Amino acid sequence: MEYKKDAVNLQAVFFDFDGVILDSVNVKTEAFAKMFRNYGTEIEKQVVEYHLVHGGVSRFEKFRYYYEQLLDTPISKEQLVKLGETFSQLSLQGVLEAPFIEGALESLKALHQQKILSFVVSGTPHEEILHIVQKRNLSMWFKEVHGSPRLKHEIVLDILTRYDLEPKSCLFIGDAMTDYDAAKATGIRFLGIISKNTPSHFPHGTSVSLTVSFL
Repeated sequence: MEYKKDAVNLQAVFFDFDGVILDSVNVKTEAFAKMFRNYGTEIEKQVVEYHLVHGGVSRFEKFRYYYEQLLDTPISKEQLVKLGETFSQLSLQGVLEAPFIEGALESLKALHQQKILSFVVSGTPHEEILHIVQKRNLSMWFKEVHGSPRLKHEIVLDILTRYDLEPKSCLFIGDAMTDYDAAKATGIRFLGIISKNTPSHFPHGTSVSLTVSFL
């Protein structure tokens, strides 16, 4: 990987969480599927497909799409809040028990040892991702942890500014196009994490890996 030879020049690494730190994407996929199973197999299939294609997008935006576009049903803020609570109940324990993506924990420890800053930039609601990081005893490895509703590129730009970081000396590691888009919008490098036996969904030429191993 191109990052291994020049990792010494890195100032900071931005990590998505599900599918990058923890192997928890399937937990959330099943939670979405379960919530819409009563609407029939076709709706359930479309819900899952949209979730997988739009990884990193806030669950509330997905719920809005599912109701307004797939079910042709308006949805209120109060309903979105309740759906979010149900989703958390269905997925949180699974995330807390999920295994690490290969190389993730070792990379976090190596970055910390080399005094390279690490940040979480997740689509999970902010308070929930803080809770997960704390419960998984990962807080020590991250300088800051951030979740939605702020958009990922907004979070990255804020951090770049506050820490006076050079974008070309930073790396975003993610498994979704929202991560790729955030990296491109902020001028930082990108490494895509992909699943075994699954073609890369990133643009041609994007650096990808099956594991979080770049040091």
